Amino acid sequence: MLIPTSTPFVSEPSQQVISERFVSVDGCRVRYLAGGAGPPLVLLPGLLGYSFSWRYNLASLGEVRTVYAVDLPGTGYSERPRGAQGNLRSLAGNVLRFMKSCGLRTAGLLGSSHGGGVAMVAAAIAPEFGIEVPSLILAAPVNPWSMTSSGSFLTTVLGSSLGSRLFLPVAPYMTPLHGYFLRRMYGDPARIAPGTLEGYSAPLAIPGTFEYLLGCVHGWKRNLAELQSLLPQISRLPVFLIWGDRDRAVAPSSAHQLLKALRHAELFLIEGAGHLPYEEFPQEFNRAVRDFLAKFPDCAR
Repeated sequence: MLIPTSTPFVSEPSQQVISERFVSVDGCRVRYLAGGAGPPLVLLPGLLGYSFSWRYNLASLGEVRTVYAVDLPGTGYSERPRGAQGNLRSLAGNVLRFMKSCGLRTAGLLGSSHGGGVAMVAAAIAPEFGIEVPSLILAAPVNPWSMTSSGSFLTTVLGSSLGSRLFLPVAPYMTPLHGYFLRRMYGDPARIAPGTLEGYSAPLAIPGTFEYLLGCVHGWKRNLAELQSLLPQISRLPVFLIWGDRDRAVAPSSAHQLLKALRHAELFLIEGAGHLPYEEFPQEFNRAVRDFLAKFPDCAR
């Protein structure tokens, strides 16, 4: 099934040109945004996010890296493959095959929330694909210690067979709730820019999107247990953790457990930010990421 593309991409003012591109990954038409200059950096959004999530970051980061913001299969304006698995390892494999399809043999990864969990697994299994991931930037990544009580309830319900059967018929009619969930992602909902809700909601109408969501939450606890088992394999990597101190989706307290597990990690807290610091405080986020990347000018070559 061919997916209609989005409206033309608009980012913050910059000399960088970010263009829409497509590549075939295992027969699936995958959309991504790319541009910039320098070593490659692949950006992975949170659950049901897509390249739109990075609209305030691509141009700035593109001044120091060649950026690749991917719509993973099942999200954004990529195709929805039938029967695709949504566990972290399968999604990490999709990311690594995307990199190979783009001719990338080494690249840093920047992942947010669910995409942060995918990034960690991808870095751990990258040698199996002949790929090197030399550094990680993780914005409030899901992790074995991150589950909030509300998040645990939702993943348990949606991940069950009964919950899935009840959810799918009503999901297309839940548009009025999109604004509620988006507001919960911000430290201050007044900072939600015009067009944000519309941008996130548009791809949700594409058939197959909510099936992808259910595939991701199915076996959530097993996914996190596997992620924990793989952390020793990435503990040698330089890792930059970024969190908003008002995050209600992924507990900021879990960052301290990650710091213990990842020996070369550092934490940057953005005061007043919620779960999406890269769009709520983009200038501060971009500056912090660029400062981290400047410490490793050759790490992604």
